[in-house]
Amino acid sequence: MGTPLGDFIRARRDSIQPDSLGLPDHGRRRSPGLRRSDLAARAGISVEYLTRIEQGRDRNPSTAVINALADALSLSPSERDHLRYVAKITGGECSAHERPAAPHRDVRPSVMETLRLLEPGIAVVTNRLGDILARTSGYEMLMDGTGLLEGDTPNLTRHVFTDPGARTFFADWDDVADEQAFDLWLAPSVENSEWFTAELAPVAGPDFTRRLNRHVVPRRGVLRINHPSGHELRLLRETLELSTDAQQLLVLLPADEETARNIDRLRSRPSGRLRALS
Repeated sequence: MGTPLGDFIRARRDSIQPDSLGLPDHGRRRSPGLRRSDLAARAGISVEYLTRIEQGRDRNPSTAVINALADALSLSPSERDHLRYVAKITGGECSAHERPAAPHRDVRPSVMETLRLLEPGIAVVTNRLGDILARTSGYEMLMDGTGLLEGDTPNLTRHVFTDPGARTFFADWDDVADEQAFDLWLAPSVENSEWFTAELAPVAGPDFTRRLNRHVVPRRGVLRINHPSGHELRLLRETLELSTDAQQLLVLLPADEETARNIDRLRSRPSGRLRALS
């Protein structure tokens, strides 16, 4: 049985062409990418040990080994962070027989005050499962007509993968889907993520499940939106991690003057008010 650590290392190894690391191409092989023997040699570990890690038979490699693998795979800083994270949760994995408690939905008063100061800007507080916990009127304006905010417990991840309209609303739907699936690795707890994944997979289908173990760190570039009003929006994203709460505050800003004008047009319509969902 695989582990998050083994899956990530194998996925990165399969994505690397030997010539990109100055290694000779040994011709046809059974799988794409870097040979296990080449990676082991670059990391200074045995092939047998690397095999145990990739297959989940060794769940607690040392920090030195993790760093050596990061160097051998030429990981970017964000990919190194993810490698350390999956190594941590792999070492601490346990099987849960009962559904874990849901992550708390309360937003601290100081965070709510920050949202108020951001009005009428576009801002939202979420957790890594995609639960929308609080938002400004600007965010309600942005999502008006999408169906995302309907119901008592709106969830962006579920919306992206199960609402057909999301594929039109998000101009780069594939990138947004990659981001939402990747963020499940950073959910309030491993157990929460596993239960959410198990519930979402049957209704979301292969577009969701094939992304779960890819471990491709998203680029999170400009967010392009086809708003139901007919306006095209390009938005920059600034994220503040609320680590003590396992939440994040996301602020969306116009990426160009045309987007700023279109947002002003949207704001000229009747707007909502700041809302927190507990």
